[in-house]
Amino acid sequence: MSDDLSHLTQLGRTTPLPASPEAAVLERVANPSPGRAYLVRFTCPEFTSLCPLTGQPDFAHIVLDYVPRDWIVESKSLKLYLASFRNEGAFHEACTMRIAERLVALLDPVWLRIGAYWYPRGGMPIDVFWQTGAPPDGVWVPPQDVPGYRGRG
Repeated sequence: MSDDLSHLTQLGRTTPLPASPEAAVLERVANPSPGRAYLVRFTCPEFTSLCPLTGQPDFAHIVLDYVPRDWIVESKSLKLYLASFRNEGAFHEACTMRIAERLVALLDPVWLRIGAYWYPRGGMPIDVFWQTGAPPDGVWVPPQDVPGYRGRG
């Protein structure tokens, strides 16, 4: 793996918000510790998309955990990708799975898990969880610790 980062097109530059998730450029860099099993976590507590029927905004707290193989995701490109959903009309399940599937295709991780904790729509929260399989032995996988929605509770 090379430490050459010249292929990155967004890091260190002013980069506009992508018009859609399909238009977003997700970038990767070489895993700095290949052969070691460790967990990477990204937390996006202010994820936004749109209801595909009403156009009203939907909000979620998304937690992405993965164990890298050869690649790690470049964080600015991930932030821009996630932000590109703000004008995207899609059901909670579709948004969650699109994110997971795109990261798996880009990174080919040893393991990936997504927890999408959506705020209520129609009075009921819809949380979506998915992982590629069992986490690898010997990797500390902390709980996501996002409490279930309790309203004013």
